[in-house]
This record gives sequence, C-alpha cells and structure tokens, in this order.
Amino acid sequence: MADLNLALSESSPSENPVLRATNGSSPTRQRDIESLADPLRASVSKLGHILGEILEEQGGPSLLAKVEEIRLKSIELRGNFSPERQRALLDETSNLDPDTAWLLVRAFTMYFHLVNIAEEHSRLHTLAERERHHWPAPRTESIAAALQSLQSEGVSAAAINRFLSRMLVEPVFTAHPTESRRRTTLQHLRAIADLVEELDNSNLTPSHALKLEADLRQEVTALWQSDEIRATQPTPLREVSSTLYYFEHSLFQMTPRLYHDLEAALRHYYPQAEFTLPVFLRFGSWTGADRDGNPHVTAAITAQTARWHKETILLSYEKSLENLARHLSNSTRRVPVSPALYDALATDRRLMPHLAIKAELRNIFEAYRQKIGFMLERLHRTIELTRAANTMAQQAIKLGLPPSTAGTNWAVAANREYAYHSPQEFLLDLLTIEESLRENQGQRIADGFLSDLIIQVQVFGFHLAGLEVRQHSQKHSAALTEVLRLTGNVADYEGLYEEQKFKLLESELANPRPLIPVSLEAFSKDTAEIIEVFRVMKRMQDEVGQDVCENYVISFTNQPSDVLEVLLLAKEAGLATLNSGGLLDCNIHVVPLFESIDDLQRAPTMMQKLFRSPLYRSALASYHHLQEVMIGYSDSNKDGGFVTSNWELYKAQHELAEMSRHEGIDLRLFHGRGGAIGRGGGPANRAILAQPPGSLNGKLKITEQGEIVFARYANPAIAHRHLEQVTNAVLRASLSPSVRAARQGQEDEQAAIMEQISGAAFAAYHGLVYQNPHFLTYFREATPINELGRLNMASRPVSRGVGTSIGDLRAIPWGFSWMQSRHYLPGWYGLGVGLAAYLTSADAETYQAKLAKLQEMYHNWPFFQTMIANAQRSLGSADINIARLYASLVRDERIRDEIFGSIQAEYERTVELVLAITEQQTILEDVPVLARSTRLRNPYVDPISFVQVGLLQRLRQECGPAAIDEDRERCDQTLDIILHSINGIAAGVQTTG
Repeated sequence: MADLNLALSESSPSENPVLRATNGSSPTRQRDIESLADPLRASVSKLGHILGEILEEQGGPSLLAKVEEIRLKSIELRGNFSPERQRALLDETSNLDPDTAWLLVRAFTMYFHLVNIAEEHSRLHTLAERERHHWPAPRTESIAAALQSLQSEGVSAAAINRFLSRMLVEPVFTAHPTESRRRTTLQHLRAIADLVEELDNSNLTPSHALKLEADLRQEVTALWQSDEIRATQPTPLREVSSTLYYFEHSLFQMTPRLYHDLEAALRHYYPQAEFTLPVFLRFGSWTGADRDGNPHVTAAITAQTARWHKETILLSYEKSLENLARHLSNSTRRVPVSPALYDALATDRRLMPHLAIKAELRNIFEAYRQKIGFMLERLHRTIELTRAANTMAQQAIKLGLPPSTAGTNWAVAANREYAYHSPQEFLLDLLTIEESLRENQGQRIADGFLSDLIIQVQVFGFHLAGLEVRQHSQKHSAALTEVLRLTGNVADYEGLYEEQKFKLLESELANPRPLIPVSLEAFSKDTAEIIEVFRVMKRMQDEVGQDVCENYVISFTNQPSDVLEVLLLAKEAGLATLNSGGLLDCNIHVVPLFESIDDLQRAPTMMQKLFRSPLYRSALASYHHLQEVMIGYSDSNKDGGFVTSNWELYKAQHELAEMSRHEGIDLRLFHGRGGAIGRGGGPANRAILAQPPGSLNGKLKITEQGEIVFARYANPAIAHRHLEQVTNAVLRASLSPSVRAARQGQEDEQAAIMEQISGAAFAAYHGLVYQNPHFLTYFREATPINELGRLNMASRPVSRGVGTSIGDLRAIPWGFSWMQSRHYLPGWYGLGVGLAAYLTSADAETYQAKLAKLQEMYHNWPFFQTMIANAQRSLGSADINIARLYASLVRDERIRDEIFGSIQAEYERTVELVLAITEQQTILEDVPVLARSTRLRNPYVDPISFVQVGLLQRLRQECGPAAIDEDRERCDQTLDIILHSINGIAAGVQTTG
C-alpha cells in the first residue's frame, strides 16, 4: 500500500460535509490531519473540496447528507463495536433504494481515487524534498546509494564490471485479471494526477492556477459521469492496447534516465575505472501470448501482437528522430564531421538518390540532418512494411490461411525497399552520428537526446517487449498424443510411463526427419492450434527479430517430459534444428513453471534430469548454458497456504541454484508474483534482499500484473523510483558483503524450526480449505466470488475447467475474494498454528527459550523477517469485524459459526504470536505510515462493504434462476451496484488480490 493519508479535507462543514475532518470531539482524527505533510494536506483539501462540489452538483444536498451520515456511523461503530450496532448499520444500508446505494458507492469510490492521486503526488514531492535536503548525498534506495555502499564496503571496480556483464532487471507485464478499472477510468485518473502536479508549481500565475482548477473540475466531473466498470469482456487485443499504453506514455521516456543514473554513479564512486554499461533493463509481456486457460488467445492474436509491438516502437523512434533532427543543427562550416559519417551519407545517396537532392538543398551544410533525413525515410518504409504485413495477414486469415504463412516476405521486401532489416542496422546509424560528434567537440550534444535514443534502441529493439508464450503442460501432451498416433509412431503416448516418454522424446529430437506434416488438416482444431503457435513464433522471429518471442513458459510443469515435449514441438517449427554433430541449435528458451507444492519440491530433481540429457543440454548451449525457471507464488499459496508456500519457494530456489551450479548451468529464476501478499506481493526491495544465497546471481525477472502495473508504471516518475529501488536491491543483494553474509544459508537449526512451523501450518490450512466439507460453501457465500465472475476484468475465465472446486479456481479471484470480504486469508492463515506448534512442542527447551529463538530469527534471517513482515501487512489490512459481516451471508448457521470461528481463532492467535516475535504492542507498529493509512482508510471502506453485503444478500435471495421477468431489471441493477462496490473497495484498500 502506498504512503498515503485518509484524513479528510479541512474545509468547513458547510463547504464540504463529505470530505471534512470530524469535529473537535475526535482529537485523534484531528491529530491525524495535523500530522500530514503540508503538500499532502493541501492536495487532499483541494481535491476534497472539488469532489464535494461535484457530488452536490450531481447528486444534490441529500447525497452529501446521506454519505456523511453513513460515514459517521461507520466511524462510531469502529470506536464502539458490538454485533447489534453492526447489524443495525447493515439493516440501514440494506434498505437504501438502489439509486441512493449506487450514488453512495460512487461517492466513496471517487473519494479513494482522488486521495490515491494525492498520495502519489505527495510521495514524489517527499522524494524530491529529501533529495534537496541531503544533496549531494544520494537519496535512499537509489542506484547511487547502492554504489556508494558497495564502494564503502570495499567492492572492487573489477567485481562490479564482472557483475554488470550478467546483470538483468526484467519486469514482465501480464494480462492477469487484477485491474478492475477500465482504461477510460485510468486515463481520467492520469489526467487528474497531471493537473494536481501542475497546480503544485509555485511559479503559477493566479490566472493559470484558476484555469488548471477549472480543468480539474472538468476531469473529476467526467470521471463521475463515466462508466466505472466494463460493459463487455475485454478482448486479448484490448489487453494488448492497455499494456502498450505504459510503454508509449511512460516507459519509453523513463528508461534512459535509469541508465544515466547507473552511468553517473559508476563515474562518481569509481572515477578511475572504465565500465562497459550493459543492457541490464529489459521488458517482457504476456498480453496477447498467454493462452493458459484462455481460448481467446490464438496464434493469429500472437502474430498481430508482435507486429503491433514493432509498429509501436518504430513510431516512437520516428518521433525521437524528428526531435533529434531539430537539435542537431551542427554546420560543417563551424565544425567537421567524421569520415565514417561521410561514407554513410555516400551510401545513402546511392541507395536513395531521389532523397539525396532534396536533403542537400534543404540542409546543405548540415550533415547530421542529412543523415537523419535518410534514416527517417528508412524508418518510414519499415513502418509501412510492418503495417502491410499485418494487413496481408488479416486478409489471409479471413481466407482461412494459417497465420504462420500470412504476411510479407520480410527479407525480400526489406532488401528491395531499403527498410531497416534489424535494430542493429538502425543502431549502427545512430552510433555513426555519436562517434562523429564525440570526435568533433560534440560530447555534450552526444550525451543528450542522441544518447537517450541509443539506449532506447538497445533496450527496446524492434520488438519493444519480448512476447512470452505460455500454455498448460497438458495441452502439449494431448497434442503430441494425437500427432504420434496419426503419424503411426505411438498408439497412446499419454499412457506411457514418464521414463518411456522421456526416451521417446529424446529419440524424436535426435531424428532429422520431420514428424509433423506441413498441412495440419488431419489434426483436431486444438492440436493444429498448438502446432501453429510454434510456427507463428518462428515467423515472428524472422519478421521482427529473435527477441520478439523466444520464451515459452509451461504452466504446471510436473515431469521432465513436459519440457522435452515443448522442445520437440519447437524443433518441428524450425525454432530448434539438428546440427551436423547431431545436437540442437536453439532459438527458443523453454521455461518450466513450477506452481504446486509438490512440483516445487521435485523441481531440482526434474531439472537435473534434463541437464544430464545431452540433447537438452545442447539446446541450452545456444544461450550460453542459461536455463530460466519460473516459480509460481499465487498457485503455491492457494495449494499450500501462506507459510508453506513461502518456505517451499525459498527451498526450491536454494536447491535449484545449488544443483544448477553443480551441473554448470547458469540459472535465471523468473518470479511469478502477484500484487497481494498472498500472491507473493509486498515491498520489492525486501523480497529481493531475502532471496536464498546464490539464487539471484544478478538477475531478477518478475511478473507485474493488473492494478500493480498502473500503480508502478503509469507515472514515469513513479516508474523510475520503483525500478531504481529494484536495481538498488539487485546490486546490493548480489555484491554487498554484509547483505550476502546476512543471506548466507540458514543454519540447520533455523531450517529445522521452519520445517516444523511449515508442517503444522500446512496441516491447518489444508484442514480448513481442502478437507473441511463445509469450507467451499462458506467461501462461496461469505465472499463475492460468484459475482466477481461477472466483472469484466480480463479475457480469461476465472476458473480452469468447470470451476466447481477450490482446485479449479484461479489464484487471482481466490485472493480477490478474500480481500473484498476483508479476511485477507491467503496472506496469513496457518502462521499462528505453525508458530504455536513450535513454541509448545514437547522437548527440553522452554516456551521462552523458543520464543527467543524466533525473535533472533526475525532480527537476523531476512527470509523469516520478510515472511513475518508480510504477514503483518495482511493482518493489518484484514478486519475481523468486517469479515464477520460477510460471514453473516452464510445461510447455514452451523457452517458459519464453524468456519468463521476457525478463522477468527487463527487470526487472534497469529496476531498474538507475531506481536510476541516482533516485540511490538500493535500490528504494523514498525510501519507507522502504513498503520496510519490503514486506520484512516477503513472508516471509508466500511460503508461500501455494508452496501455490498446488503446487496449480495438481496441478490442471492431474490434474483436466482426462478426470478420472474419483471424483476430482472431490478436484479441487473443490483448486480451492477455490487460490481461498482467491488471497484470501490479495491480502490480503498489499493489492491484487488
């Protein structure tokens, strides 16, 4: 959760009753207001005043009165809770007419949207103030701070240079359904944020300030009058469009700044050394490529996405080149240019004589502008050819042709039209200009816009972000079963034992003859689609470049043969080929994803078997013996619970790293984290520093999802801060002697303690979630899981298969539902039982001695400290009294009392033991900003929860399949308000799960 305040505006009651502080009878609340930093208080006051105006304009005074009434009763209930008072407030909100209920939900949702913006602005303001105050010392958690620390610890320049050669920070954007807001809503919020930032400028004239405030009122009004939720389910291409928004409006501009930060820090703290700055930042994307459980993502969608990526980045380069031309007005009558630039111009004139005359007439003494003119022409032709390829492909698909055969013959077209065939050609032209500038007293000019563009080309190439294809392991097995049966090789591949499968696949990989015919007409639709995906990947590599789609992720990998199956399908598509020595040359990374507790435990053994296969090892040789392995935080949590998931993930990373090192393989771990604690979320820095020793190795690859993408990357300044913190942590975790010492392999005794804690926690979690026959009923009735399926968040369904069990349910709606009902169960359940089992186990040590050991582990072991800190965040965000409100939705009183009783008892046990271990009086005591934020937010989230529970009760009682037709409109309206309330709660607690 961001650093924010929920104290309300200090406007007078008559001006703004909704967003004012409570009166003098609440000194605690007044202290909360007075404790706020001036800029945040000013932003909240201004936005609160404007929102009050808009609400009165749009809903009238009665809306303001009702909002204020419910707000005050929620605050009063928190100060003097009783089940009877809670029931009274629920009855009142349940009896609201639908129009009033909708307006109430919208009012509080709008409030949270605006306060979130105010806090984002305050965070940036605070960072700027700290930097000004401490200058020239680097700001905390910056790249410069990391280099300063490393230099003070005696880390040599040579060690840093070796590290830089392998350093990687790679966020991968996914289309996972955790962003409940429409892109329209996000655009309005971004516009409001920009206006708030402009209004903070102390140099504004009064007239300009008034104009900006008028614009702000217009945006807030437009946001109020816009649909908050999507009327239809988004398509995969709409999800691609949403992802591209962040590259176009934030990441493209921000990226060079991060590189300049590293360059400047190296120069400052190691002035005598020469460094080769690597391409350490890359981006990936699953949107348009992740087909695991999503039938809407087809091979044709992936091909269109790859071309769309290319067109997007080329258009950005075009704008940058035009901007560069305006700045490079250097005249050869004032300063010479390099012979290499003259040679390049001579080549351009021969290839494009029609442009040469025009360029020389317009820029006769401006060689750089002449060169950029030729470059713009080549870039324009490249863009046109990319568009033509996409158009031809779409036309071919309409005619029933496979997407892998549809498009421009790129190599021929590129040579004929003189378009850029690769980013390397474009980069070479830029480097020729840079070299000429540096040779002729133009160093400062070269270090400006030109340097930025060179960095951008090195990072984004012509692919923008690498598309990562993902599919479930069972899909490949089913496809190969059909292929092998129809080609007469094996009657029942899926019926073979694992060892038989492995040997058969090795044999087929070593066989040079094609296994799959060119025509796919004989195969089923599903099998043909699986094969076509690999052929599209090969086609896109030929058109755009190998970086566009070279990673293939296998979800739910549970056998080594799952990996060889994908490699065989890739070989059949030309992504891997047998060389003269009978080994494989490969243009694809096959990435196993281990998600269940059982698969995590077996992952090192599975990978070792693959590493000892000569054919598979030869495929890795194409990537310098690099193996990427993905580990899943969300599904492992749903499978094993909070404690066991954390512990098994930690052990798997440690064991995979040790085994890979022993086998001579360079391991890159890909962390499939979500936004919520129960899905691997939490502060990124702390998580990186708590990685097992030897597992990071300078490389961090991590998924970024849904609302987290907006929070971290929509604003370029926030994006820069997030990525500099991540880079800081990667540098320190990999190179700092003190950090590495703290992360050194947990002592045997600590590991034994964690095994005991994890075992008891796992038993408690499984006993509740998977073994209690009443749990599923409780979950479906005490949370809005069924209604979440009606919220058009993503193109992917919320469940795998028929969706009738916890196992079928995807981890994201699982976490989302517990967050909405304020249980936050995936972020803490089982921890209390696990800790208590260790503390009360029968052996010679006393309870106090064991508690002292846990306290020592908390202070000295980063893994345990991070686990406890993350549990604290979930416990602090959870609200057992609001959870009790949702539990009242469970119709069977015995089930309600049994399940909620277990949850409440474990919550209280966990809080008690976490406080004992951390030696605190209250949860989140060591994170006062977050504690205050939670305390101030809750009274404003509560009203939405009361409305939601009342409407859920009404919907489930009155709007079942037997509802008569005349009630259908009322039922639809009720559901619509519930869906809006889901958005409102998500905005209030700043997560969807």
